Amino acid sequence: MGLFPFTKSAGKKPEGVSDAEKAKFMESIIKRFNLNVEGLKIEVSGDKVSVWGKVKDPAVKEKVIMGLGNIDGVAEVEDFIAVSTAEGKIIDESTPEFYTVKKGDSLSKIAKAIYGNPMKYKELFEANKPMLKDPNLIYPGQALRIPKL
Repeated sequence: MGLFPFTKSAGKKPEGVSDAEKAKFMESIIKRFNLNVEGLKIEVSGDKVSVWGKVKDPAVKEKVIMGLGNIDGVAEVEDFIAVSTAEGKIIDESTPEFYTVKKGDSLSKIAKAIYGNPMKYKELFEANKPMLKDPNLIYPGQALRIPKL
């Protein structure tokens, strides 16, 4: 559980204007990405989003946080998502690592800086699916999930 900062002016714009409408918009994005979150609940208060639910994989949790943080107008995502096994055992996972894309970045440039190998861009791309559909289509301010290799 934690509070993750994001670039407020980057990403897809919510269609609604009220916080309740923004929350519905955000829920639709999580569902569109097929991120399975049991008991998904999203609350919006200004530029802060709080999210609750339960997932079976830490990667899904990280993708939910990242997906919400990459919506225009979101400056912070407060995470209350539990990661648990099918038996209901809560998994104690480490804090997810994110990278904010800067002007001139590419996945290979980011991979070289983080992993020391530009060819690891493929791992970055795979770790950020389905939010990324093409490894060449990233934008400044976008948050990317950085997997441990």
